[in-house]
Amino acid sequence: MIRQPICLFLGHVDHGKTTIQDFIRRTAIAKSEAGGITQAISSSNIRIDTLKKICGTVLSKNMNITLPGILFIDTPGHAAFSNLRKRGGNLADIAVLVIDANEGVMQQTKECIEILKTYKTPFIVALNKIDLVHGWKKNSDKLLESLEKQHAETRQVIENSLYGVVGKLFEFGLESDRFDRVSDFTKQVAIVPCSGKSGEGIPELLMVLIGLAQKFLEKNLEIDEKSPGRGTILEIREEKGVGTALDAILYDGIINQNDTIAIGNPGGPVITKVRGIFVEGKKPLNKAHAATGIRIIANDVKEVVAGAPFAVANKNLEKIKEQLQQELDEVLLETDAEGVVVKADSLGSLEAMIILLHEKGIKIKNASVGKITKKDLADAKADNEVLNRVLLGFNVEKAESDGVKVITNNVIYKIIEDYNSWIVLQKKKAEESKLESLTRPAKIQVIRGCIFRQSNPCVLGVKVLGGKLSSDVDLIKKDGSNAGHIKSMQIEKETVDKAEKGDEVAISLPGITGGRQVLEEDTLYVDITENEFKELKKFKKLLSKDEIDTLKEFAEIKRKVNPAWGI
Repeated sequence: MIRQPICLFLGHVDHGKTTIQDFIRRTAIAKSEAGGITQAISSSNIRIDTLKKICGTVLSKNMNITLPGILFIDTPGHAAFSNLRKRGGNLADIAVLVIDANEGVMQQTKECIEILKTYKTPFIVALNKIDLVHGWKKNSDKLLESLEKQHAETRQVIENSLYGVVGKLFEFGLESDRFDRVSDFTKQVAIVPCSGKSGEGIPELLMVLIGLAQKFLEKNLEIDEKSPGRGTILEIREEKGVGTALDAILYDGIINQNDTIAIGNPGGPVITKVRGIFVEGKKPLNKAHAATGIRIIANDVKEVVAGAPFAVANKNLEKIKEQLQQELDEVLLETDAEGVVVKADSLGSLEAMIILLHEKGIKIKNASVGKITKKDLADAKADNEVLNRVLLGFNVEKAESDGVKVITNNVIYKIIEDYNSWIVLQKKKAEESKLESLTRPAKIQVIRGCIFRQSNPCVLGVKVLGGKLSSDVDLIKKDGSNAGHIKSMQIEKETVDKAEKGDEVAISLPGITGGRQVLEEDTLYVDITENEFKELKKFKKLLSKDEIDTLKEFAEIKRKVNPAWGI
């Protein structure tokens, strides 16, 4: 038996995923959603007759279609795609990446592309909202004819938008082009300009979708409809008067009311009985066949996590429990000996996070599903490496803890971006702290008429010509001879520890006689050890230009005696 392919719509928030499906379903879910944004994952079984009707003459009459229909999955962002998981890959057979023609590829779009590539899921791009391009007029039911009849400037805007997407996909190593220009659908991603609002391009989008599924996926869609059902939990929700309900995708076999099912769970498999099965929200069924979106009513499932696998287990219960646990362990045990702590709202999201973090070279010490706990924070705080005392949370509520940096977001890329920015900042702070412990380069000149006291101690008025001057440093003259040690400094009779370029400062030099060892208009340099000089070179990017220039002059003085000094 050929099951219907599972097709996921994904993309950046508010780019029109639900609106496109609304046109296909002739519903108005998008308008009823808060803020026009999908708040929950939903599925729709679209029969092949409906799809053919929408395609009309765009779909070739000679095409032998054996697909019974397509199961569409809608989602806020990529969460459902992450949760559509099964052992060894992803449950989605094909995907539609929706991109707003007016906004182009956004951060969440990039994340979707990364995940599609990771799971090797074939996809097409719906370049949506062409009806909002300036000057657009609907003048034909056929997309290509309508494009040709647009004003030249409008056509150019759409071409620019399309090739902007082509360029971005190329950055991910993917070739793409407008669907009618694609010569090899196995090597190029098809881009279909469309409008979920007016319906333009939707027949062409479905034509490409059906064609790809029929030609390249048919063998993967063969199932034994009588085998025990297997699926994935997408969401857990509370239903009034019913209890806990599990929104799920049944991707193989059959499930009946009163069947025993085993559900994989981090705390150990959950075993329960199916009290009820519903499709399309409220329609009750005695049994369901793959592939379909269903709602399961069962007891004792409050602890189940989204993304968890389930299987009908009327027989071979222990074997099925072992298989489900192995599947979970593949995700939960894929961690490093040291690194950051990771939390996510679902098993699928956690898996996506682990994959993307590892791709970015970020090590993970511990990864789990659910709210941030005191144990998670303690695990993060216990790391010996300060830069690993971090907790990264996807779609979880933020928690505060001394000594632990907690970064949360509902976009994985933003988490990685914020983490990398924090790492850069911490390394800079560490470098600055190390730099502060080193003697900084400085060049000063004794101001004419400003030998205020000749000795015990010698007090001189000097001007800082370059670098940063500090107290408690040694000085040398241009010939390399000793010029004393700055015991203290004053600016306008106020004691200070530091002085910048341009400052005029009174310095106190015990053991030096002004007018004898140090003269008016002498240029003096802060004396720096060779080891400190080598360390300062490492932090060159943190030094000002005049500090670097002063350091070079100082090195030249030292190399008159030892040519290899500081090298």
